[in-house]
Amino acid sequence: MRFLAACRCQPVDATPVWFMRQAGRSLPEYRALRQGGSILEAIADPETAAEITLQPVRRYGVDAAILFSDIVVPLVAVGLEIDIVPGRGPVLGEPFSRPADLDRLRPLEPGEDLAHVLETIRLLSGELSVPLIGFAGAPFTLASYLVEGGPSRTFARTKVLMHAEPALFAELLSRLADISLAALRAQVGAGAAAVQLFDSWAGALSRAEYERFALPASRRVLEGLADLDVPRIHFGVGTGELLDLMAAAGADVVGVDWRVALDEAGRRVGAGRALQGNLDPALCLATPPVVEEAARQVLKEASGLPGHVFNLGHGVLPETDPGVLAAVVDLVHEETAR
Repeated sequence: MRFLAACRCQPVDATPVWFMRQAGRSLPEYRALRQGGSILEAIADPETAAEITLQPVRRYGVDAAILFSDIVVPLVAVGLEIDIVPGRGPVLGEPFSRPADLDRLRPLEPGEDLAHVLETIRLLSGELSVPLIGFAGAPFTLASYLVEGGPSRTFARTKVLMHAEPALFAELLSRLADISLAALRAQVGAGAAAVQLFDSWAGALSRAEYERFALPASRRVLEGLADLDVPRIHFGVGTGELLDLMAAAGADVVGVDWRVALDEAGRRVGAGRALQGNLDPALCLATPPVVEEAARQVLKEASGLPGHVFNLGHGVLPETDPGVLAAVVDLVHEETAR
């Protein structure tokens, strides 16, 4: 399949395409299915979650599906009281701040704790004609939610704890790494053909901070998947200065946001790894000629790469016209057909 081949820097008949947050948000069929109820309730129902995962594959003709879930699902599964607030994101009522809070993170038992997620994957295995991507949150990003109590612009609490209590912060990331690794291995065991580790907020760190505080735990997760022989994608936002370090963590594919051109990202990452990205999701709200020009620019910048998976530089915005994304898929396939 072209997606898996591109992830492994193997020849493909056309550049593969998928979109982060393609499952839901902008699709009217998603909104119709999700009338009432929370996102966590939808994820907890395997038939609903499988249907939402399938919707963009039918609508867009993308080359990979990504599991409809959320990075905090394993944390909810081990007993943390997290709510995903519409328009805001995951919110934890009692943020982490002291050693005693570590006791709230028990080990994940995927067979029991994530039974609904694994059943969703099994259902999809019988329905999908393209590979399924499983995913988890990187330890730093998960820790930031737990320490901040929700999304943050400054990550001030996280940085203070990181520097003032480095041993505590390291142990927090170690436990989160165990949870993410267990979740990803279980997803692959159930049928996921590739995985993505989302370090969405790693871009808030300096290069020295990332290397000292975040990288070891992410490496533990990614290297802990090596024996499964599935492509490992590593993605963050605002991480242009960290791309080589993210690759060194054990990634087969490095996700690039829209801030760094793919040819430059390729130089930073080095040989032997594929890149994923990186159309600015905001440009998908523009007129078709603008979107087409931007997509062609991405393809131009990726033309010399050993492997390229076309994607956005972050997730699909909720107000995006699905017809625009379908046109992008067609354009990429047609202009890269070999």
